[in-house]
Amino acid sequence: MYESKAYFYGTGRRKHSVARVRMYPGTGKITINGRDIDEYFGLETLKMVVRQPLEATGNTGKMDIVATVTGGGVSG
Repeated sequence: MYESKAYFYGTGRRKHSVARVRMYPGTGKITINGRDIDEYFGLETLKMVVRQPLEATGNTGKMDIVATVTGGGVSG
């Protein structure tokens, strides 16, 4: 779906957890492991933590985020 567009890529690791994130120009949709952010996270505080970097840089609603996360549990 997004593979033909240019994107920014980042990887984060800690202990056995790995997060791979791609940011595409778009409408602000956030997808984690193929699920919408509202389905993936139940707590509003976790959703807020994910959105904070976008708000701090003024990119809220401008970038779509697709993340693949393994290890660490939901809050990790």
